[in-house]
Amino acid sequence: MTTSVEDAALHEIAEGVFAWVQPEATWWVNNAGAVTGGGTTLVVDTCATETRTRRFLGAVLEATHGAAIRYAVNTHMHGDHTHGNSLLPDTTVLIGHEETRRGILADTIIDGCPPVWEPVPDWGAVTRRPPELTMTSELAVTLGERRVELLHPGHTAHTPGDVVAWLPEEGVLFAGDLLFHGLTPMLGMGSVTGAMRALDWIAAFNAERVVPGHGPVCDDRTLPDVLDAHERYYRFVLAVATDGMDGGLSPLEAARRADLGEFATWPDAERLAFNVHRVYSDAKGVPYDIAQAALDAMTLNGGPMRTRV
Repeated sequence: MTTSVEDAALHEIAEGVFAWVQPEATWWVNNAGAVTGGGTTLVVDTCATETRTRRFLGAVLEATHGAAIRYAVNTHMHGDHTHGNSLLPDTTVLIGHEETRRGILADTIIDGCPPVWEPVPDWGAVTRRPPELTMTSELAVTLGERRVELLHPGHTAHTPGDVVAWLPEEGVLFAGDLLFHGLTPMLGMGSVTGAMRALDWIAAFNAERVVPGHGPVCDDRTLPDVLDAHERYYRFVLAVATDGMDGGLSPLEAARRADLGEFATWPDAERLAFNVHRVYSDAKGVPYDIAQAALDAMTLNGGPMRTRV
């Protein structure tokens, strides 16, 4: 069944804590969230398009009875989580890692998406808005009596600037794209080994609820299986890339020869090309060629990658 922007919904996962879950959360379709306390709200991420972001922010305002959005945090730099930043109130303090600020300022896709996706996304009336308040390791935000801890894993994982939002009293973790629940992770701008290291870090929170960057919310019963699946996938990517380099293959040749096995049913399987390119780049100490990785992903996919924006 095909879903649309209208199928996104705001779920209260703890008192005053909300997860914005967008079904079929593949390319450019993300999760976000909101936390209320002391009559104000902190938003976790925005969305890729004007339409999706306005629906999200409208739902938050309705659920919080119009409480002012005093703070917002970006979990990382990617446009599906940040393009809607410019639709936040001018008075909102936008927080993010220093690398996230750099990444948003360098983003060119917001100016016009290349035709490697189909349909080509129309972002709408959004403009670059990077975090005004930056961090490198940790920062705490207090909303009335509620504490929200913003934490960096200490190394590059999904991106160099990943930040999670942790509510210690409520046991809720907004993990951003350190977790993709039920679909293929994307590590082109990060590190496969770093993403694998971050799994133990996430597990150590002992969270009761975890909101992934994409896919359904996890609880303390389902999270271990989700983390284990991520580790198996990361080890699979490393094996594909290592075998390819040992055999003198290009990243595309290595990816095309790979047997996806249990991961064949995960949406966006073509991301294997981005991820194998990442391992090659890190192993050889050469710059990551994201344009070639995208072309190779199209080849794996048999055409442009599908979007539902």
